[in-house]
Amino acid sequence: MKPRILWADDEIDLLKPHILFLEGKGYEMHPVNSGRDAIDAVRKENYDLVFLDENMPGISGLDALAQIKQLKSEIPVIMITKSEEEHIMEEAIGSKIADYLIKPVNPNQILLSIKKNLDEKRLVGQKTTQGYQREFMQIGMTVSDRLKFEEWKEIYKKLVFWEMEFDRNNEGSMLEILETQKLDANRNFGRFIQDQFASFLSPTGDEGPIMSHNLFRRAINPVLDGDVPVFMILMDNLRFDQWKAISSIVQDRYRVENEDLYLSILPTTTQYCRNAIFSGLLPLEIEKRFPKMWSNDEDEGGKNLYEEEFVADLLKRLRRDIKFSYTKVTNLQNAKEMADQVPNMLKNKLNVIVYNFVDAFSHARTDNRIVRELAEDEAAYRNVMATWFKHSPLWDALQWLSNKPCKVIITTDHGSIRVKDPIKIVGDKNVNTNLRYKQGKNLSYNAKEVFEVRKPSDLYLPLQHLSSAFVFAKDNDFFAYPNNYNHYVNYYRNTFQHGGISLEEMMCPLVSLKPR
Repeated sequence: MKPRILWADDEIDLLKPHILFLEGKGYEMHPVNSGRDAIDAVRKENYDLVFLDENMPGISGLDALAQIKQLKSEIPVIMITKSEEEHIMEEAIGSKIADYLIKPVNPNQILLSIKKNLDEKRLVGQKTTQGYQREFMQIGMTVSDRLKFEEWKEIYKKLVFWEMEFDRNNEGSMLEILETQKLDANRNFGRFIQDQFASFLSPTGDEGPIMSHNLFRRAINPVLDGDVPVFMILMDNLRFDQWKAISSIVQDRYRVENEDLYLSILPTTTQYCRNAIFSGLLPLEIEKRFPKMWSNDEDEGGKNLYEEEFVADLLKRLRRDIKFSYTKVTNLQNAKEMADQVPNMLKNKLNVIVYNFVDAFSHARTDNRIVRELAEDEAAYRNVMATWFKHSPLWDALQWLSNKPCKVIITTDHGSIRVKDPIKIVGDKNVNTNLRYKQGKNLSYNAKEVFEVRKPSDLYLPLQHLSSAFVFAKDNDFFAYPNNYNHYVNYYRNTFQHGGISLEEMMCPLVSLKPR
């Protein structure tokens, strides 16, 4: 079907050559010679685009524009005028015009404006597909190599970039190919973790990647040497693609000084990762230093009850005699109270804010059918996340801070992955319930399907029993018990889970912001 274009100009007869030119290019043109006729036409018919002369007798172009937008706000309107007066341009732009052209206009100028507004998505989509097709082979060959951590970071950034480009341009067919390539990348990343992870776990050294247990010392502590307050905002369960979804909002008020990824420890759960971040210690070291503050999987009660105490102890070990605050946000009331307290936080050198929305939403999506439909896949999940953030007390607080001298660091403790393929496992009643890792004794599973850790101390993990072992799911797998297997699989398939090994869970955003 030809695109339908309405053109309103009181000298429309003089534009007959332009109209014939555009009809020859495949557009269906509907000329009228007044603002009133343009409004009536839009009320009665559907158009893909409107050209509107600004200076017409009777109802002016600007007045017609306002009424057309009230009738059908989605129609792109291109204003054409003889005047270059700034106030006319500002009024037209403020009324959300799609483009602004100065007379005399030539046919190619008109054609370019049409293509920019009607064909832009198609042309950009084609260009995006061609770009990914060129890079597809190179990514495929690269992930098969023995990569270093820095190279894995670049691979993951590229995969997220193309995923969001396809989402933005509705390229669903290419997204299926990308999903296959992401799965292949995750399989090779799993091998990388199995081979290299234990060697990265130097408790105090600066060699190797930034990880949960040295994140504070390597990324936060150096910033405390500056002369402005530092806000460390940890958004629980924030994936890199979700950060990218909100970054365009953030960049209205902040400059991104550094956008990096760090490697979370295993298991990729709040209990292990976040305690490691705030204590500056690996889980086995936390258990030894704070035996009354560490809880194993079998223990009842909360697992992250002493984060403020951990931060205080870590600052002492780093010889930082500074004022700091610690705020945990778990509900809307907490969030509003946090936003109200931000002005007082400027008195502190360091302010740690733990924000729990993303993780809570992930769990709600698993348990609530309506929430699951609202965030059906990664793209919908990102969109929900961005919409929430834009209207959250957290963004209110950040906007207020953007007018003050400060440093903001946004990070997370782990990410999550949408699970699809079940792995059968058998264990006793004391085995933990997480779908991406299991800890316990007498576990039965297929060793080829998992990353098994027979000696937990090799990964600086506490030992609950003499025969305890850890097993981690990889790729997009999840553990399922043989009892009531089909119901269990159907309920949890396509839910977002964390605890195991994947790029999405372990490659965590670490972003440094400065007010503009």
